[in-house]
Amino acid sequence: MSTRLAQVFERCRAQGRAALVGYLTAGDPNPQQSRELLLTLAAHCDIIEIGMPFSDPMADGPVIEAASVRALAAGTHISDVFELSRVVRQVNPDMGIVLMGYANVPFAMGFELFSERAAAAGVDGVLIVDIPPEEGAICDAAFKAHALDRILLLSPTSPDERIRLACDEGSGFLYYVSLTGITGADMGDINDIRSKVAHIRSLSGMPVCVGFGIKTAAQAAEVAAFADGVVVGSHFVSQIAANSDADAALEALDASAAAMQAATSGFQLEA
Repeated sequence: MSTRLAQVFERCRAQGRAALVGYLTAGDPNPQQSRELLLTLAAHCDIIEIGMPFSDPMADGPVIEAASVRALAAGTHISDVFELSRVVRQVNPDMGIVLMGYANVPFAMGFELFSERAAAAGVDGVLIVDIPPEEGAICDAAFKAHALDRILLLSPTSPDERIRLACDEGSGFLYYVSLTGITGADMGDINDIRSKVAHIRSLSGMPVCVGFGIKTAAQAAEVAAFADGVVVGSHFVSQIAANSDADAALEALDASAAAMQAATSGFQLEA
């Protein structure tokens, strides 16, 4: 695990709370406004996931898919993703920054150059949705050479063998998908999620963050009671889509992020 991500989880655990992991797509609705939106969200989060816009985001629901469409239509390039990451890092030296997206983007650029530029921008880790643990040879060496954690996904259907493989091949934290489906769908049963997280913890020493389907502060609070981190994505992205006025979008995002921050604080995490 990168020193910075490790420190984030250590700090949150010492404070008796879960980390808030917030997601926005880089360049949505355009690179200029995206800068202010990312900084607004980062002010309330412990880790920020910056989405790399892609034309076929197969794991994402309509909210985040539309964000990619807006970002690409505005001319967002991977260089903008790195620049936005650099700005977030400059303002937030201690927070975790993770790039999230699909393999086509770094593959087209070349994993070595991608990793070099990501690290130079202050990125701590990368989550590539469509590169499973078994296919890590394509990117692992480049990520490791530039001290980038490879964040891996687990789901409700992941067997013990797959969980152990993700623990062996990944680093930083494990991202547990709370449902079998796409981003923005309804969150799974909270008791099932709690049981699965406890089971993953019994097989791994890595922090476990829970995401997909967390839309309300009440849901965030429920997950924060037992997870190391709570990932909120579509809910934050929807604030942009619902507010075409730039100032209104910033205000709505600020309010929703503050509510999620409050919801994930004040809990003594369960062992």
